[in-house]
Amino acid sequence: MLYLILWPVIPRIALSDHKGRDLSAEPAFRTMTETPPSFAGTPDRAAAAMAGPDALSQMLRAVRLTGSVFFGGYFTAPFGVISPKHWDESTALARLRHISVFHLIAAGRCTFEHANGERREIMAGDILLLPFAGEHRFWNGTPPEFAFAPDIVRPGPIEGVDTLNYGGGGEETRIICGYLESSEFLFTPVFRTLPQMLVEKTSNEKVGALMASTVREIASLVEAATPGTQTILGRMMELLFVEVLRRHVSRLPSGSKGWFAALNDPIVGRALALVHADPARKWTADDLARAAGSSRTVLAERFNALLGRPPIDYVTSWRIQLAADRLRHGTDTIAGIAADVGYESEAAFSRAFKRETGLTPGRWRNGGDADSHLRG
Repeated sequence: MLYLILWPVIPRIALSDHKGRDLSAEPAFRTMTETPPSFAGTPDRAAAAMAGPDALSQMLRAVRLTGSVFFGGYFTAPFGVISPKHWDESTALARLRHISVFHLIAAGRCTFEHANGERREIMAGDILLLPFAGEHRFWNGTPPEFAFAPDIVRPGPIEGVDTLNYGGGGEETRIICGYLESSEFLFTPVFRTLPQMLVEKTSNEKVGALMASTVREIASLVEAATPGTQTILGRMMELLFVEVLRRHVSRLPSGSKGWFAALNDPIVGRALALVHADPARKWTADDLARAAGSSRTVLAERFNALLGRPPIDYVTSWRIQLAADRLRHGTDTIAGIAADVGYESEAAFSRAFKRETGLTPGRWRNGGDADSHLRG
């Protein structure tokens, strides 16, 4: 586990390795700051924070995030590049499903524009996240034309990480591009409620400065191209992604809706943590409300306002997400999985699974695709 000893200042987040061990407990995974920077605010929001990070970590584990870097680019002004939604079949990105794209600005500055017209100015140390890998373009100066990224990338010294040198010879901009892939997007409010383009402006405050340092370290690793680098880069990208999400949650304004906003709610956030911690419990609306310190009516109203669904509907969806992951990636029997996620019979579980996914558990295990049946 080389990456556990080479990078001692990665934020402490609940992540596990391929054997299911909690890596966040390892000494190498120190917190970026003693007090979590996310969820700052009123006492109610602070109370919700006690539940929020755990629910976020559990959700990210359930969708099996894996990260990597796919190219490191040196650009000189003037330059302009278009990154397509779909890359050539010969590239690693073309073989991935359900990806989010990270752009780490290691030096210089440029302008990014999403296909929807949203435009952001970014500079050294900034982190740009595109939760859904759609077409976008970036530039500095007034380029005579925009180059098509797949046409100008070249294989680099690290397998799977291309390199790119392009531009007019002026001011230099260094960009490291990475991705996060989820194995299955059956029930993933984490991604659906994010903005199309999210920019993390690092600064001189403690956590932001350490994130900027992480960006520089990733750039150095790409440059050095030593053995084992790809494994280290992958883990660093995953951890950086989670910290960006945590900070995004901390800045959500009052009145926001969606799963991230629900983490900040003192009642719904507590209920989410309870459900995620013990999905197999025989939850009723009354039991969940009582455990969350609320009335059944208030809990239902807040769930519907923030998530657009009743509490018990959320419980069902979370159970099915967990079951779907075990069906696809494990060897336990359907009956055993059904019992573990809270169903008294395989028949009841099968009915619920098909209601949520459009597929039977057996068909899902054999490689069926539930994308066309996703629920919101």
